[in-house]
Amino acid sequence: MVTYLDFVVLSHHFGRPLGITSVCSAHPYVIEAALRNGQALHTPVLIEATCNQVNQYGGYTGMTPADFVRYVERIAEKVGFPREHLLLGGDHLGPLVWANEPAESAMEKARVLVKAYTEAGFRKIHLDCSMPCADDRDFSPAVVAERAAELAQVVESTCRTAGLPLPKYVIGTEVPPAGGARAEAEILRVTRPEDAAETIALTRAAFFKRGLETAWERVIALVVQPGVEFGDHEIHVYCREEAQALSRFIESQPGLVYEAHSTDYQPRDALRALVKDHFAILKVGPALTFALREAVFALATIEDWVCDSPSHILETLEATMLANPVYWQKYYSGDERARRVARRYSFSDRIRYYWSAPAVEQAFEHLRANLNRVSIPLALLSQYLPEQYRKVRDGQLDNRFDALVLDKIQSVLEDYNAACGVKAEDE
Repeated sequence: MVTYLDFVVLSHHFGRPLGITSVCSAHPYVIEAALRNGQALHTPVLIEATCNQVNQYGGYTGMTPADFVRYVERIAEKVGFPREHLLLGGDHLGPLVWANEPAESAMEKARVLVKAYTEAGFRKIHLDCSMPCADDRDFSPAVVAERAAELAQVVESTCRTAGLPLPKYVIGTEVPPAGGARAEAEILRVTRPEDAAETIALTRAAFFKRGLETAWERVIALVVQPGVEFGDHEIHVYCREEAQALSRFIESQPGLVYEAHSTDYQPRDALRALVKDHFAILKVGPALTFALREAVFALATIEDWVCDSPSHILETLEATMLANPVYWQKYYSGDERARRVARRYSFSDRIRYYWSAPAVEQAFEHLRANLNRVSIPLALLSQYLPEQYRKVRDGQLDNRFDALVLDKIQSVLEDYNAACGVKAEDE
């Protein structure tokens, strides 16, 4: 069955290169913004969940794959977005969450993981076994490929047993396995074409060894490092010159494009250059929740000016993060001032893990109720949300909490729309 993903891939070999935005977030406002964006564009929407975010044990969201599908479908129903245009992907599916265990137990849990994702309705499966397990002594690219093929066999068997549509696969990773470059290296190294070729050759051989020739035909993309990344306060912007050889290489691989991770905060021109260079699938997540946070912080400041009983959401977030530092402590360094700034404003946006905490949810709803009970002064909107102010002033946007927050997130998605070669009818 030909899908929109196939259409995007074919465009890179037979026409003007198109892209697709891969929204990797579990926040309801981000998902709603993505679905409304798809409505305006009349295009499918790709939403992905990662293995640590959603798994058979609940992940950090508390959701299993089936839970996540129902969750997204409820938002789609609220928005009126057609279910048949919703594409669901599983990201970094493999033993990552259990890499501190022996390979046998980690891979057994990975097999259960991909089976659960497949049964739940995910049809874009990123197989990633690039991380060594606790007892791996001879960990090599060949081992990575064998484990990926093992998981693909589980997916194929699950689909055939349950009569489910067969998925599209993504292979590879943006971070080399142990012994290669580190994610925190000062110099970000673009994947070498010969390493990309090795990944493809080894994985193809592993698939064929297991009789998965038809499954290999549905491998549509390879994850590599194009030279894009972000940290707490810095952004590595895509440089076409450094990725030219990598871009040319994929042109010789029929039916394949690249998937680019960590494209958050890239300028619009850089995103468009990525798509032109065959990085057709652009993953984004923290930049969207970063925009959400910017909107909430701005609206909380307005709230302090116009409401008698403010929500104190900023203080609630800080207290919640300090009480449970597991999601930020090992990621932020420096003195207490630097860590305090990072907790609130880092591009890494570790604050995104705390929006679902009960106290934060309560403060969020308090803020929302407060601002929906008043008429937000345009002068304050101009001060703290100037882009949304102009739209409200010109009659293009409702001066309401939800509309303002969703539009702030949408402003990020507009850069991806332009990069991917799609736009709304009224543009």
